[in-house]
Amino acid sequence: MEIPIFNFQFSIIMRIYTKGGDKGTTGIHGGSRVDKDDIRIEANGTLDELNASLGVIRALLNEEDERQEVLAYLQRSLMTVMSQVATPSATRAQNPNKLPEALDTFCEQQIDRMNNEMQHPSTHFVLPGGTMISAQCHVARTIARRAERRLWTLNRTDEVPPLILRFMNRLSDLLFTMARWDMDKEGSEEEKWKAFLYKKKSN
Repeated sequence: MEIPIFNFQFSIIMRIYTKGGDKGTTGIHGGSRVDKDDIRIEANGTLDELNASLGVIRALLNEEDERQEVLAYLQRSLMTVMSQVATPSATRAQNPNKLPEALDTFCEQQIDRMNNEMQHPSTHFVLPGGTMISAQCHVARTIARRAERRLWTLNRTDEVPPLILRFMNRLSDLLFTMARWDMDKEGSEEEKWKAFLYKKKSN
């Protein structure tokens, strides 16, 4: 059944299915088609999975929670990242969806703020889990790492904007910090595994 979508003074009918992918290909930005298991599609599918995981975290939070704004910004940014990844580098300049500046710096600022607010520094590897929100942050963190790996694979054959690669590296760190921050905020103790054996770099 077709469901009409009304937009101000006119209505359009949007089809959820197109049948264009029934033979194993899908369209990318610019109009060309690639296999559904192409690394570009695999990378974008993982980014989509990550975005959905952030949506679960938001659904678990109160509407007034300060993390809502941060997570919403990350979700919107991921949509732009997906648009950029879907566009081959040769035609990327024509993509109207421009990346927000300093995405990596935004993540760093949030990490530093949360670390400064926590009572206990990070000294051990921890078992993922804890509160429902902390556990979901850990799930999102692992998806972010997988997305980063897929993007680096894509980068071998078609350049991925360096900002996106830096953003994905910082985003997984931010989600790890969010998991720890929630545990600290709730007064819950993390399940420690082993102490870090490496020395952290000094600034």
